[in-house]
Amino acid sequence: GRIICSGQGNQKMSITYRSHTADLRMVIDDQALQGLFSQGVIGMSNVLRESFCDQQNQLDKRMIIEVEAADCTNLLIDFLSDVLSCSYIEKVVYCHLNIIEFSEHNIKAELSGASVEQFDEEIKAVTYHEADIVKNDKGLWTTSVIFDI
Repeated sequence: GRIICSGQGNQKMSITYRSHTADLRMVIDDQALQGLFSQGVIGMSNVLRESFCDQQNQLDKRMIIEVEAADCTNLLIDFLSDVLSCSYIEKVVYCHLNIIEFSEHNIKAELSGASVEQFDEEIKAVTYHEADIVKNDKGLWTTSVIFDI
């Protein structure tokens, strides 16, 4: 829409709003439900720092994250959100996940990553939009994850 405001005199101000795509969709699948968590971390990290987890970096930074949620879809989104927060706070890109405890309501995992000076892309949030873990027709667990960028 377009808004034009006339103040005193002939001064005119105009504000124009344009919609834009500010999200990135990632589809992940794995034979094991836990695999979605590993794939999600790698996929998100490769957005933060392009192809970072595909390279042979020394993963010398470690952190343990524990998350509880109502179901496995919320667990995945909340987990990735926590990993994202830790990435920004610690300036670390996490590429490996060692799951210590796992159920559809709880995950405790050790993350391994490497320090970076800066990120290539900023992810503002991991959203619940379109996230729904299901088994596809190939028997794989799958979901979409949408990042606000």
